[in-house]
Amino acid sequence: MTPVVRVAWAAAAASLVGLIFLCLAWELWLAPIRPGGSLLALKALPLLIPLFGVLHGKRYTFQWSSMFILLYFTEGVMRGWADTGLSRQLALAETALSVVYFTAVVAYSRLTRAGDPRPG
Repeated sequence: MTPVVRVAWAAAAASLVGLIFLCLAWELWLAPIRPGGSLLALKALPLLIPLFGVLHGKRYTFQWSSMFILLYFTEGVMRGWADTGLSRQLALAETALSVVYFTAVVAYSRLTRAGDPRPG
């Protein structure tokens, strides 16, 4: 694995894990919709689906999860626009993490494709 591919993989894995923890902390403790937490914390569960494949560098997982993550980007943008206070800041963090993830998985997918003429 080249250094650039390793950076893309690490960025994708870190942003995905960060997004899982952000979703849980946001909806259970930091700024839940209802006091004491809400069932909206379950939005972190679908993020566990690509986690194994990303951690193991499975190219196919990187490819399909690049579209999957756009749901979290959309939620972050909408709640960043509509919410106030800490919830808005957390929504912007969700947006940022989803952009980092998307960028990293696209880079990883492009850099690891078969027959890539680039050296390294």
